Amino acid sequence: MATVLPLKGILYNPEKIADSAEVTTPPYDVIAPDEQAAFYERHPYNVIRLILGRAKATDNALENPHTRSAQYYRRWLSEGILKQDEQPALYLKAITYAHGEQTITRYGLIARVGLEPFEKRIILPHEKTFSKVRSERLQLMKATHCNYCPIFSLYPDDGGMLVSLEDAVDQTAPIVAFTDDQGHRHQLWRILDPTVHRQVAAAMQDKRLFIADGHHRYETALNFRKHLKETDPSFSDRHPANYVLMYLCSMSDPGLVILPAHRLLKAVSTEDLQLAMVKIRTYFDVAEHPFTATDRQQVEQSFLAALSDGGNRQRMGIYAHRSPIFYLLTLKAGVMDRLFSDELDPSLRYLDVTVLTRLVFMTVLGFDQIRLDNEQLIGYASTADKAFQSIDTGAYDVAFILNPTRIEQVQEVAQKGLIMPRKSTYFYPKVKSGLVMNTLRE
Repeated sequence: MATVLPLKGILYNPEKIADSAEVTTPPYDVIAPDEQAAFYERHPYNVIRLILGRAKATDNALENPHTRSAQYYRRWLSEGILKQDEQPALYLKAITYAHGEQTITRYGLIARVGLEPFEKRIILPHEKTFSKVRSERLQLMKATHCNYCPIFSLYPDDGGMLVSLEDAVDQTAPIVAFTDDQGHRHQLWRILDPTVHRQVAAAMQDKRLFIADGHHRYETALNFRKHLKETDPSFSDRHPANYVLMYLCSMSDPGLVILPAHRLLKAVSTEDLQLAMVKIRTYFDVAEHPFTATDRQQVEQSFLAALSDGGNRQRMGIYAHRSPIFYLLTLKAGVMDRLFSDELDPSLRYLDVTVLTRLVFMTVLGFDQIRLDNEQLIGYASTADKAFQSIDTGAYDVAFILNPTRIEQVQEVAQKGLIMPRKSTYFYPKVKSGLVMNTLRE
């Protein structure tokens, strides 16, 4: 069902850029403002200028971060900083990283994938997106006609296809190899053999793809194709915009890790939270973990251990600015069935992120969809340390600490055609922007 094809990738020219660690970044949506500034300073050709340009007070419809991205992109191509491959290729990507006490390697395939509307059930989402982000990303794509970063997708597999790809590059030096700031080792191989291309295409024809990371970019690609169909008389089924750049990873890859997506809220006053804690006790058993400056680290570790030790019970934590208490919430039996059995499928009803969104945010705090759709008032952190730091510094008012969503939950929800709340998962590590790019021009 899925169409997976090689592409003439656009890569940084190794004759001009010696170390790809200097010019690649994580995806735009996980880059904090201070990180954006650091990437700008790191290298004049860093991909940050393409994916997340700086705004200026003088910006207008003709001069803005998106038009500047297109200018940089065209200039770097003309100067040979970026160089398009002459032959179609598939690109095998490996990342080796430490997780806990283990060293793990995850493999993925970078390719062009045919765009399919979600209703065709070939490419499946699993979570909601922000409307403002979709609009902003569409303006960037209209200006640049390029995929700067692949969408991270998963496919069901026993590992056979990736084994054949690894065999195809065995004893071959990678075309890109570097270690990033987190100590992750990245390697990229170019596969030119048409026989391998055909084998991959055949193997993927009966697969459904599950979007892990990049829902906004995929929906943007659909909207961009729709825009071209409506505005370009020469648009045809052969146009490059019928495809999108993807990184494909097997669901059975042992290097596939999901981290939690802790929620960080602004505009929640101390009084709002105090009232909410009274209501919360109707639905949750609440355990308080008070701490002092001297014992905070010990209490914090005990709190996080209790959070992850809930078994099949839904647990989450709360930590607020200027409050020396970690709150551990354990959902009471039958609550979600009593309140939402008529609205929510069982696969959604007892997801931690659903409990948080529907029960805590909407029922207890009274948030509506407009508030939930406002990315200016809600942030995310993939580690508890980052979440706590955001609260301690006052960047956010309150953090909701979650356990990670499991891969089988993602698969079940997507297969049923259902949608999780926004940012229900944080697949780790992220796929780098700038390693392989894909032009959408004929």
